[in-house]
Amino acid sequence: MAHHLTMALIDTIRTLHARGWSQRRIARELDIHRDTVARYLQGGDEPAKPANAPPGSDAPEAEAKPANAPAGSDASQPQGKPANAPPGSDPAGGASPPAPTESAGEAGPTAPCADAAAAGGAGRLSDCQPYRALIEAKREQGLTAQRIYQDLAGDHGFAGSYYSVRRFVHRLEEGTPLPFRRMECGPGEEAQVDFGLGAPILDAAGKRSRPHVLRMVLSHSRKGYSEVVDRQTTDDFIRCLENAFWSFGGVPQRLVLDNLRAAVSTCDWFDPEINPKVRAFADYYGIALMPTRPYTPRHKGKVERGVDYVQENALRGRTFASLAEQNSYLHSWEETVADRRVHGTTRQQVGKHFAEGERAALRGLPAERFPFFHEGQRMVHRDGHVEVSRSYYSVPPEYVGRRVWVRWDGRLVRIFNQRLEQVALHTQQEAGRFSTQQGHIVAAKVSGVERGPAWLLPRIGQLGNQAVRWAEALLLQRGAEGVRVLPGLLALAARHSAADIDRACGIASAHGDYRLRTVRALVVRTVAREEPSPLLGEHPLIRPLAEYARVVQSFVSEER
Repeated sequence: MAHHLTMALIDTIRTLHARGWSQRRIARELDIHRDTVARYLQGGDEPAKPANAPPGSDAPEAEAKPANAPAGSDASQPQGKPANAPPGSDPAGGASPPAPTESAGEAGPTAPCADAAAAGGAGRLSDCQPYRALIEAKREQGLTAQRIYQDLAGDHGFAGSYYSVRRFVHRLEEGTPLPFRRMECGPGEEAQVDFGLGAPILDAAGKRSRPHVLRMVLSHSRKGYSEVVDRQTTDDFIRCLENAFWSFGGVPQRLVLDNLRAAVSTCDWFDPEINPKVRAFADYYGIALMPTRPYTPRHKGKVERGVDYVQENALRGRTFASLAEQNSYLHSWEETVADRRVHGTTRQQVGKHFAEGERAALRGLPAERFPFFHEGQRMVHRDGHVEVSRSYYSVPPEYVGRRVWVRWDGRLVRIFNQRLEQVALHTQQEAGRFSTQQGHIVAAKVSGVERGPAWLLPRIGQLGNQAVRWAEALLLQRGAEGVRVLPGLLALAARHSAADIDRACGIASAHGDYRLRTVRALVVRTVAREEPSPLLGEHPLIRPLAEYARVVQSFVSEER
């Protein structure tokens, strides 16, 4: 097929030929076929006119100059190249010729490519251009550039190179990106939030600092809220979000945010790990947190532009003396400037659109603000307590030696397991104090003395009436000391019968003796009296009867 060159390239061919270059050298330098060079030098296909000649111009061919030759260049200078000329420069001192273009059947891995039709720029058509529709169809089938080249060469007589097909396919893919999808939201459905740099703060001492400005934008009406903070901590982030909700007078259904460390512990597009405190805040307000894909700011494009708007319109060129002063200015700016503008996308005044179309769609605020708390992980000590602000709080015994989450707000201390299920609740104590719940103490570690007389006396009553009277008289006579005696009395039941213990207590009561050792002695004596010694049939000191019979028989024999 015939290849049509640009007018600039045709003029370059003729200029180089006029300077004495051979057709072979011109073809090699411009990377085109010699027959193409000869055709244009013989006047075929194109008239011998300068690239910039006006219509009807009869300028002679010899006067044509390269399209990019600088003023003053002399086409009649002898062929040659200065020793210090840069590579690729014109031998006559002019500009180098245009970049070589691809020639059918001659391009290799390093051959330059114009592929103008695919790239949309200037230059000759690619060899693949006549097969564009076929190549696009094969790409939609999922075929590779190598397979497409094989099909073109085998089935359609394609004479170009594989690299030409590969470049053409690559430019087709680059030139047809998928369009972004706009996501618009209904009233009250979504808010987007992001941080940016605020205006400088110059205090009275001359110290200069640069705070961070948080911007929240309701996606439907574009109503915004701005606040500056010193740092992007979790507490600062939560406080700003809450102030925004109360400023709007309601809560949207979901909040789109980026993967800032204050809110997202682990980035994951499919299942991100949210900071536990931020998660508790979201649960309290009933809002769904939707972190964006990492490094994809267009997922929250409404607030990205909103941060730029605050920085450019409200804060640029301004300096404040404190955070409070800057926040006061931002509050006034939101009402007098941001809310009164007509938004470029919605074509409505922001404040009016919010008041009439979105405020009522926001969910109601809770009765109180989020119970702000401090949070941390703690190891449960061997005594079953965790330390919080130098005071100690008990947990169920099964958590000894394990880590738990603790939240405290100055009034209450809440303890959670690793699944964030609450396992203990305490009133916050002063430093050095312990808060121990009875349910957290193992029953085996609670002594009878600790349980007290109210728990001990009913159990002593199971031994008998005389034992109860003895125990009550003991408490009346000895007071608190007597409480320690009662578990000892109960311990006798492990070795003696209840009747023997009850009888011994009656004897001790009759003599006014309320010592435990007396009861013990009486029990042992009673048992010894009631149990006669059994007759022993055998004993190491007693000889068998047969032995005695032999002794008696021997004496009888001697007397005879």
